[in-house]
Amino acid sequence: MPNSVRPPAVAGSFYPDDHRELRKMVDGFLRAAKPKKLEGVKIIVVPHAGYAYSGATAAFAFKLLADADFRRVFLVGPSHYAWFPGLGEDTNGRWKTPFGTVKARRLSEFVKEGPVYSVPQAFVPEHCLEVELPFLQSVRQEFEIVPLLTGDIAPSEIADIISPLLDGDSLLVVSSDLSHYHPYEQANRIDAIANKAIPALDVESMQTEGEACGKTGVLAAMHVAKELRLKGALLDYRNSGDTAGDKLHVVGYGAYAFYAP
Repeated sequence: MPNSVRPPAVAGSFYPDDHRELRKMVDGFLRAAKPKKLEGVKIIVVPHAGYAYSGATAAFAFKLLADADFRRVFLVGPSHYAWFPGLGEDTNGRWKTPFGTVKARRLSEFVKEGPVYSVPQAFVPEHCLEVELPFLQSVRQEFEIVPLLTGDIAPSEIADIISPLLDGDSLLVVSSDLSHYHPYEQANRIDAIANKAIPALDVESMQTEGEACGKTGVLAAMHVAKELRLKGALLDYRNSGDTAGDKLHVVGYGAYAFYAP
């Protein structure tokens, strides 16, 4: 449905629904972020919690895109509310945030075969892709997204689909938090595995020992980075005990980038 618009599901809860308040918050995160300077960024991995929890970490990755020249973003995240096989795509032609609308394309426009299914019901309540859009809208005025949710599919299958599509005008943005609901010190120890394995492209360690709600997408990004011979970098790590105060049941947030050496 090219003329249909997906309304925001979590504006007013995960992030402000007032565009002025949202602008102040996002711009503040981006100003505060001081990522290492990297050229040729093709993939970022960013968290997707409420902005008060993970926005500061996400900004480290999105700030790297301010100087990037891209017009299409393959946006991949886990489905929190529905099960389905393969990769799920949305049917809306535009996605809306308080900053305006973004053109959306379907993956099936680019690939004619493979485990890609229309599952619009999974996208209606889903937050993991939506929360990345205001950051993207803040670093780039004109772009389109290909929103995808991961269902029952191997990370290598996703990589086989996405890798050929990452041309000079395209980026891959993977949405994932890390460990969930461990005590603060334990979360730091667990997330240290991901923080070492992801930038090192150590797929086996991340697969067997790392924790992430969007692990399928993260592993897919690692496979793509290997295929494209990209290097990885950890940009920032915090958990909700650092940002929200509760250190008993925390969620981990990491920002990573893969770039051409």
